[in-house]
Amino acid sequence: MFSHGLVFGKFMPVHTGHLALIDFALKQCERLTVSMSITPDDPIPPTLRERWLRTLLADRPQIEVVVVDDDFHDPTLPLYEATKSWARFIRQRFPAVDAFFCSEAYGAPLSEHLQRPCVLFDPGREGIPVSATQIRAHPFRYWDFIPAVVRPYFTKRVCLYGPESVGKTTTGRQLADHYQTAFVHEVARDLITDNQFSLDDIVRIGYAQTEAVLQAQERANKVLICDTDVITTGLYSEIYLNEIPPVLSELEKRVTYDLYFLLDIDVPWVADGLRDLGHRRQEMFDRFKAALDTRNIAYVRVAGDWATRWKTLTAAIDALLEAET
Repeated sequence: MFSHGLVFGKFMPVHTGHLALIDFALKQCERLTVSMSITPDDPIPPTLRERWLRTLLADRPQIEVVVVDDDFHDPTLPLYEATKSWARFIRQRFPAVDAFFCSEAYGAPLSEHLQRPCVLFDPGREGIPVSATQIRAHPFRYWDFIPAVVRPYFTKRVCLYGPESVGKTTTGRQLADHYQTAFVHEVARDLITDNQFSLDDIVRIGYAQTEAVLQAQERANKVLICDTDVITTGLYSEIYLNEIPPVLSELEKRVTYDLYFLLDIDVPWVADGLRDLGHRRQEMFDRFKAALDTRNIAYVRVAGDWATRWKTLTAAIDALLEAET
């Protein structure tokens, strides 16, 4: 049993292999420090990675999570030379450490320079065949290795977008069932009962739609299907009230989408309690399309019969999930 162990890395992102290494080390130490190193160029924000670690390790009081600036590594040096500076840093920052734990090739030279034992865990990654680099490149291929708290970061958001009566809600629910994931409906229908609404109502809808997406992303499975977006809220505000509350622009930035589908109007109009713009379908479609174009938002146009639409939708979502990040 060691008095004070050390596990260090970037945890970009933390995955089940990291957690297994940490548990392996904890069983052999009275106390354990998990050190997360950061640099200005890290592709995943340090605050997010730290939150993931602290959340996942919160039930282990023997573990201390610390964040350190990685200003000691020189990538131009051979591994043996580079680990000399690592050893100097560890002796200065963690003088009480009497062992460290890792799965990497740097273990042996670092142990030599540090004069502390390195305890290897699954060095061939046979037990947990994954790395953070692989997850960043192909998150959905390695989805089972990503902890639940981390998955929302990689989840793709898909927006079904377009004017009234183009099948967004029905198609959205079908897509969510198909991909076994969460669906975000148009929350405006929960908040208003007719088209006599105010700017305050629009602001309330904008906030509610944004919050609904953020909450649903926590339980989504790889992809989140959304019935509408805040751009749509703004368009209807402009049409009915001749004004768009400025806060909607800020809400647009809070929730962005990885894939937009612009649903065409070549399907039958179906009236309901709120739809009253059937006589302006082409104008409305043009407005929706222009709103994406002016924002330089790419989209997939969805037209044709329902079978053709389904093929267009699923092909694009499948490609999104298979693409490298």
